[in-house]
Amino acid sequence: MVRAATLETEPYPYLMAKGFVNPDAVPAIQGSFPDITITGFRPAHDLTLKGAFARLIDVLNGPELSQALGRKFGLPLADLPRLITIRRLSAAHEGRIHCDSTSKVASMLLYLNDGWSSPEGRLRVLRRSDSFDDYAAEVDPLTGTIFAFQRRDDSWHGHTPFVGERRVVQVAWLTSQEEADRKIRDHRRSGFLRRLFRH
Repeated sequence: MVRAATLETEPYPYLMAKGFVNPDAVPAIQGSFPDITITGFRPAHDLTLKGAFARLIDVLNGPELSQALGRKFGLPLADLPRLITIRRLSAAHEGRIHCDSTSKVASMLLYLNDGWSSPEGRLRVLRRSDSFDDYAAEVDPLTGTIFAFQRRDDSWHGHTPFVGERRVVQVAWLTSQEEADRKIRDHRRSGFLRRLFRH
Protein backbone atom coordinates (compact mmCIF):
# COMPACT_ATOMS: atom_id res chain seq x y z
CA MET A 1 0.00 0.00 0.00
CA VAL A 2 2.85 2.39 0.79
CA ARG A 3 4.53 1.43 -2.47
CA ALA A 4 1.40 2.32 -4.46
CA ALA A 5 0.86 5.69 -2.78
CA THR A 6 1.55 8.85 -4.77
CA LEU A 7 4.43 10.94 -3.49
CA GLU A 8 3.46 14.60 -3.48
CA THR A 9 6.25 17.17 -3.59
CA GLU A 10 4.45 20.46 -2.88
CA PRO A 11 4.72 22.17 -0.48
CA TYR A 12 7.07 19.42 0.75
CA PRO A 13 7.43 15.65 0.14
CA TYR A 14 4.53 13.69 1.64
CA LEU A 15 2.15 10.86 0.91
CA MET A 16 -1.26 9.76 2.12
CA ALA A 17 -2.93 6.39 1.77
CA LYS A 18 -5.87 4.44 3.10
CA GLY A 19 -6.18 0.77 3.97
CA PHE A 20 -2.95 0.26 5.90
CA VAL A 21 -4.84 -1.93 8.36
CA ASN A 22 -6.67 -5.07 7.23
CA PRO A 23 -10.38 -4.43 7.91
CA ASP A 24 -10.73 -7.90 9.43
CA ALA A 25 -8.11 -6.97 12.05
CA VAL A 26 -9.65 -3.63 13.03
CA PRO A 27 -11.96 -4.85 15.84
CA ALA A 28 -9.12 -6.71 17.56
CA ILE A 29 -6.72 -3.76 17.17
CA GLN A 30 -9.28 -1.34 18.58
CA GLY A 31 -10.11 -3.72 21.40
CA SER A 32 -6.46 -3.94 22.45
CA PHE A 33 -5.59 -0.25 22.00
CA PRO A 34 -3.72 0.93 25.13
CA ASP A 35 -5.83 2.54 27.83
CA ILE A 36 -3.92 5.83 27.93
CA THR A 37 -5.58 8.23 30.34
CA ILE A 38 -3.50 11.37 29.76
CA THR A 39 -3.24 13.59 26.71
CA GLY A 40 -0.25 13.65 24.40
CA PHE A 41 1.97 10.96 22.93
CA ARG A 42 3.40 8.11 25.00
CA PRO A 43 6.43 6.03 23.89
CA ALA A 44 5.44 2.51 22.94
CA HIS A 45 8.36 1.32 25.12
CA ASP A 46 6.53 2.58 28.22
CA LEU A 47 3.21 0.85 27.55
CA THR A 48 2.05 -2.71 28.05
CA LEU A 49 1.01 -3.70 24.53
CA LYS A 50 -1.19 -6.72 23.99
CA GLY A 51 -2.85 -8.77 21.31
CA ALA A 52 -3.53 -7.38 17.85
CA PHE A 53 -2.29 -3.91 18.76
CA ALA A 54 1.08 -5.33 19.83
CA ARG A 55 1.29 -7.18 16.51
CA LEU A 56 0.55 -3.92 14.67
CA ILE A 57 3.44 -2.22 16.48
CA ASP A 58 5.68 -5.15 15.49
CA VAL A 59 4.79 -4.47 11.84
CA LEU A 60 5.61 -0.78 12.25
CA ASN A 61 8.94 -1.76 13.82
CA GLY A 62 9.73 -4.18 11.00
CA PRO A 63 12.14 -3.52 8.13
CA GLU A 64 9.53 -3.47 5.35
CA LEU A 65 7.99 -0.13 6.33
CA SER A 66 11.34 1.65 6.57
CA GLN A 67 12.44 0.21 3.25
CA ALA A 68 9.23 1.16 1.44
CA LEU A 69 9.10 4.72 2.77
CA GLY A 70 12.85 5.12 2.29
CA ARG A 71 12.48 4.30 -1.40
CA LYS A 72 9.58 6.75 -1.71
CA PHE A 73 11.45 9.65 -0.14
CA GLY A 74 14.92 8.74 -1.34
CA LEU A 75 16.14 8.56 2.25
CA PRO A 76 18.14 5.85 4.11
CA LEU A 77 15.35 5.23 6.63
CA ALA A 78 16.23 1.56 7.05
CA ASP A 79 19.53 2.64 8.58
CA LEU A 80 18.01 5.07 11.09
CA PRO A 81 16.66 4.51 14.62
CA ARG A 82 12.91 4.61 15.03
CA LEU A 83 10.71 5.96 17.79
CA ILE A 84 7.07 4.88 18.01
CA THR A 85 4.69 6.92 20.12
CA ILE A 86 0.97 6.50 20.73
CA ARG A 87 -1.78 8.99 21.45
CA ARG A 88 -5.32 8.32 22.59
CA LEU A 89 -6.50 11.67 23.95
CA SER A 90 -6.06 15.15 22.50
CA ALA A 91 -6.12 18.45 24.39
CA ALA A 92 -7.11 21.88 23.09
CA HIS A 93 -3.54 23.19 23.00
CA GLU A 94 -2.20 20.30 20.90
CA GLY A 95 -1.89 20.25 17.13
CA ARG A 96 -0.40 23.71 16.76
CA ILE A 97 1.39 24.49 13.49
CA HIS A 98 4.95 23.16 13.47
CA CYS A 99 7.49 21.46 11.19
CA ASP A 100 9.12 19.01 13.67
CA SER A 101 12.57 19.26 15.18
CA THR A 102 15.78 18.80 13.19
CA SER A 103 16.37 15.48 14.96
CA LYS A 104 13.62 13.93 12.82
CA VAL A 105 14.30 12.81 9.26
CA ALA A 106 10.80 11.56 8.43
CA SER A 107 7.57 10.70 10.21
CA MET A 108 4.48 8.61 9.58
CA LEU A 109 1.13 8.91 11.32
CA LEU A 110 -1.29 5.98 11.39
CA TYR A 111 -4.81 6.91 12.43
CA LEU A 112 -7.11 4.48 14.23
CA ASN A 113 -10.47 6.24 14.63
CA ASP A 114 -13.45 4.26 13.33
CA GLY A 115 -15.44 7.42 12.65
CA TRP A 116 -14.76 11.14 12.50
CA SER A 117 -17.63 13.62 12.28
CA SER A 118 -15.88 16.66 13.74
CA PRO A 119 -14.56 19.34 11.37
CA GLU A 120 -11.71 19.80 13.87
CA GLY A 121 -8.72 17.58 14.51
CA ARG A 122 -7.97 16.86 10.84
CA LEU A 123 -4.28 17.23 10.05
CA ARG A 124 -3.47 19.75 7.34
CA VAL A 125 -0.47 19.95 5.02
CA LEU A 126 0.28 23.65 5.32
CA ARG A 127 2.04 26.10 3.04
CA ARG A 128 2.75 28.61 5.79
CA SER A 129 3.67 28.71 9.45
CA ASP A 130 0.95 31.18 10.40
CA SER A 131 -2.30 29.93 8.85
CA PHE A 132 -4.45 26.81 8.98
CA ASP A 133 -6.40 28.14 6.01
CA ASP A 134 -3.60 27.94 3.43
CA TYR A 135 -3.29 24.18 3.05
CA ALA A 136 -2.49 21.72 0.28
CA ALA A 137 -4.27 18.69 1.75
CA GLU A 138 -6.29 17.58 4.74
CA VAL A 139 -6.12 14.15 6.36
CA ASP A 140 -9.18 12.44 7.81
CA PRO A 141 -8.00 10.57 10.93
CA LEU A 142 -9.89 7.40 10.04
CA THR A 143 -8.73 3.89 10.83
CA GLY A 144 -6.07 2.70 8.42
CA THR A 145 -5.19 6.12 7.01
CA ILE A 146 -1.51 7.01 6.97
CA PHE A 147 0.25 10.32 6.42
CA ALA A 148 4.02 10.27 5.96
CA PHE A 149 6.35 13.15 5.21
CA GLN A 150 9.97 14.20 4.98
CA ARG A 151 10.98 16.65 7.66
CA ARG A 152 12.18 19.97 6.25
CA ASP A 153 12.33 23.54 7.48
CA ASP A 154 9.09 24.19 5.57
CA SER A 155 7.21 20.96 6.41
CA TRP A 156 4.47 22.85 8.24
CA HIS A 157 1.54 20.80 9.51
CA GLY A 158 -0.92 20.67 12.37
CA HIS A 159 -4.59 20.30 13.16
CA THR A 160 -7.21 22.67 14.46
CA PRO A 161 -7.96 22.29 18.19
CA PHE A 162 -9.79 19.13 19.20
CA VAL A 163 -10.58 17.83 22.68
CA GLY A 164 -11.32 14.15 23.13
CA GLU A 165 -10.33 10.76 21.80
CA ARG A 166 -8.11 10.95 18.72
CA ARG A 167 -6.23 7.70 18.25
CA VAL A 168 -2.97 7.87 16.34
CA VAL A 169 0.36 6.03 16.22
CA GLN A 170 3.42 8.01 15.17
CA VAL A 171 6.57 6.48 13.72
CA ALA A 172 9.56 8.83 13.62
CA TRP A 173 12.92 8.14 11.99
CA LEU A 174 15.64 10.03 13.85
CA THR A 175 19.14 11.21 13.11
CA SER A 176 20.73 9.15 15.90
CA GLN A 177 19.98 6.79 18.77
CA GLU A 178 20.99 9.55 21.16
CA GLU A 179 18.18 11.70 19.81
CA ALA A 180 15.74 8.81 20.10
CA ASP A 181 16.73 8.30 23.74
CA ARG A 182 16.42 12.02 24.44
CA LYS A 183 12.93 12.14 22.96
CA ILE A 184 11.87 9.17 25.10
CA ARG A 185 13.08 11.02 28.19
CA ASP A 186 11.20 14.16 27.10
CA HIS A 187 7.98 12.19 26.56
CA ARG A 188 8.32 10.54 29.97
CA ARG A 189 8.88 13.91 31.65
CA SER A 190 5.88 15.53 29.96
CA GLY A 191 3.72 12.50 30.76
CA PHE A 192 4.70 12.72 34.42
CA LEU A 193 3.75 16.41 34.51
CA ARG A 194 0.41 15.73 32.82
CA ARG A 195 -0.44 13.08 35.40
CA LEU A 196 0.69 15.35 38.20
CA PHE A 197 -1.41 18.36 37.19
CA ARG A 198 -4.48 16.87 35.53
CA HIS A 199 -6.68 17.11 38.65
